[in-house]
Amino acid sequence: MYDRIITHNDMDGVVSAAICSYVFPITDIRFAGPNGIIRGQVSTTEHDIVCDLPYPTLCGMWFDHHEGNLQDLLYRNISIEDIKGRFAAKDSCSTVVYEYFVAEGWSLPAHFEQTVAETDIIDSFRYHSLEEWRKETPGKLTDYSIKATTSTPREQHHYMRQLVTWVRDHPLDTVVNIPEVGERVKRYKGEEEKALRLITEDSFFLPYDRHRELVVVDLTKHSRRPTIMKNLAHLLYPKAKAVLEIHNVFDRGVKTTNLRVAMSLGIRAQQADKEKDLGEIMRTLNIGDGHRGAASGVVYTRSKAEMVKAKEQLFERIYELWTSQD
Repeated sequence: MYDRIITHNDMDGVVSAAICSYVFPITDIRFAGPNGIIRGQVSTTEHDIVCDLPYPTLCGMWFDHHEGNLQDLLYRNISIEDIKGRFAAKDSCSTVVYEYFVAEGWSLPAHFEQTVAETDIIDSFRYHSLEEWRKETPGKLTDYSIKATTSTPREQHHYMRQLVTWVRDHPLDTVVNIPEVGERVKRYKGEEEKALRLITEDSFFLPYDRHRELVVVDLTKHSRRPTIMKNLAHLLYPKAKAVLEIHNVFDRGVKTTNLRVAMSLGIRAQQADKEKDLGEIMRTLNIGDGHRGAASGVVYTRSKAEMVKAKEQLFERIYELWTSQD
């Protein structure tokens, strides 16, 4: 029936794949980003289960929770009723997958409930304080292990396939005690210290941002993709309402003129500024998607001059949309 799972290359994608691989005995798992699906770089068949990604031209089952991907179906005149699987505007795709199979009568392992609960918080960046965000829960440590850098994409994909199996078979507090996971967590923590120094050097506020609400972390000057975790900027600028990171897209290690932008809402703003929706900003710009508290997108340009102009226009447009949500 189904012989492959294609899932997002993050924590939510791993947990979604773990649940699907429990229900269906699938060992062939591929990881991709949204643009790989949108640009047709990942071929799919009716035997594929696709999780936490835009709906492809063809698949056997589809699970997702991004509002922009639902809007895309409407633009393409595709009825959600005709797609096997489930879409729901939840905090994580793993919740969508979990609730679907429970409703279908599957008896799932007890540890899935806590795993999905932690994934909800991580994927939506739904924390109530800086202290809560920095607390090293099993879910946070597992997420750290995914974010640790590796020497090659193949090595990263191999690790994530292993992680799917571990998350499927064990609670997260057992997973984080697996030596390979612990080694990557340790590596991430070392990288985090370097990332904080980098953010200090490359962050600023836009000149027209008089209230200093958006911290911009601009990494476009670097010839190699720096290792960074944009949310760390919240530690350096706790009064800012959101972080906006921008960097060049790298293709097989080569810097391109395309730009990737990612935003996350500050913890205080999550609670106080209920009208803010970063996913809506990306959808309005028609460059990406996301949730209320976290979103990302890609801008394609054909030259360095066009990239520089596009970046400045992007800053202005994002700030305009940000202030319009007040």
